[in-house]
Formats: sequence, C-alpha cells, structure tokens
Amino acid sequence: MIQQEQVLSHDAEGVVPEQRNGVGTPRRAAQLRVDARRNLESVLRAAREVFGELGYGAPMEEVARRAGVGVGTVYRRFPSKEVLVHRIASEEVQWLTAQAWESLGGEQQPWDALAGYLSRAVATGAGRLLPPEAFWRARALDRAAAARRAQPSDGPEAELTVGPGSAGQGSAGPGTGAEVEGGSVSGAEVDPARLVELLELLARLVERARAARELRAGVSVADVVLVLTASVPAQRTPGADAAGSEPGNGQPGSAAADGGEGVPESTAGRLLRLLLAGLRAGV
Repeated sequence: MIQQEQVLSHDAEGVVPEQRNGVGTPRRAAQLRVDARRNLESVLRAAREVFGELGYGAPMEEVARRAGVGVGTVYRRFPSKEVLVHRIASEEVQWLTAQAWESLGGEQQPWDALAGYLSRAVATGAGRLLPPEAFWRARALDRAAAARRAQPSDGPEAELTVGPGSAGQGSAGPGTGAEVEGGSVSGAEVDPARLVELLELLARLVERARAARELRAGVSVADVVLVLTASVPAQRTPGADAAGSEPGNGQPGSAAADGGEGVPESTAGRLLRLLLAGLRAGV
C-alpha cells in the first residue's frame, strides 16, 4: 500500500516513468530528433556528392549507401526522388545566387570577381548541381542580349536591374523562348524566377569583365555555365570532411575546396585553371 501511494504521488507531481505503454521519455525523444537530424544531414551531403559525380539520374540506393543509411530512411525524408532532387537543385541555385551578389558587390576588379566566383562554385561542387535547363536558359539569355545589341538605340541601353528574390524585367522566363529544349532532362526543376535571377547576375559579371577588356571576345553567359557544370568532381581524400567549410553539415556549397598551400594541384583545380585561361583575354 505504501509503495502504491508513493507511485501515485509521483504521478501526481508529473514525474513520467521511464517507459509507459511504449512511449519513451523526453530524453529519448530528444535523442531521436538528434538522430533524425543527423540522418537528414548525411542524406543531403551524400545526395550532393552522388548527383555531383553521377548526375541527377543517379539511383537513390547509391545516395543511401553513401549516407550510411537504409534506402527506406531516405524515402521517409523524401517521398520521391524528385523531391530530393528539387531540394538539392534549389538550394544550390540559391547558394550560387548569393555568391554572385557578393561578387558583384565586392571591390575586386571585374576579372577577379568573375574568376573568384567560378573558383568558389567549382571548388564546392555547386556548379555541377545546377539543373540541366540552366544551360538552355543561358543560351536564350545570350540570344536576347545579342538581338538587343544588333538593334539601333536612340539612347543608352538600360542597365539590368534585378534584386534578390525577383527575376527582373524582360528576363528570360517562361513563355519567352527560354524553356528547356526537349523538356525537363532530369526532374531537377527549380523556380524559374530564381534560375533566371542567377543567370542575369552572371550576365552582369560577364559584361563587367568584357567592358574592362579582360574577357576573350565571344565569351557568353552560356560559356560561363559550361565552366560551372563541366568541372570534374573533387577527389575525396581520407579526413577531407574535417577541413574546409564544414563539408559534413549537409549544407549547399559545403564541400571542401581543393588545393591550398603546399598541396599538389588537383585534377579539378587544373581543369578550372585551363578553363579560366580560355575565358580571359590576352592569355
């Protein structure tokens, strides 16, 4: 009787037994949340690696294997592959856009701003995660710019103004001939306004370098997109996740950069150097 009264008094004071009807304690629930967050970060990190190396057509089973979880865990967080691909592509476009704004707002010379942007995008692997439609939209943007330059103008050409989160005026959005040729390639659709914003910012970086006569004649926005997407994946080395910009956190643009003082030039670094030399005037 005394023991029963003690149990009842504890329950009355709000003390929760260790286990009751299969329900765990708040401590266990908190641990489950931590595990779930860790699994999500592992899946996102693995997805960026797999899609960056193999393209968006890579199987979900490979994502699960790289993440060290079961494929069922991946599907519990992302009901379909399209949902995962959309998240990765959208986050990379957002990160690349933020980096483009930073390059435009800095005090670097036009070529250094463009080359620095491309170097960061390639080193983190973000460029390879652009949706395939980015190239076709860039080509449409180049064609529109060429058509404007070919037309006689009574006054100075209006400068492109586009703020964060908008597509700007006269942008190559849906219905303007900028749709993906042949439709979606991989299901990696992103908000068209976000993608156009990124391409228009790249166009501004290109035009500044061209105006400073630091860019080879004929280089276009589509060429810059090719540099972003044609870079080879960074070679993974033991312990790479312990360095760089927190590559293990599953965030966009978080892969470790290659090279560094006293480190041999990587394949990705050499390819980028060759590509930049092809873009720059007088090299």
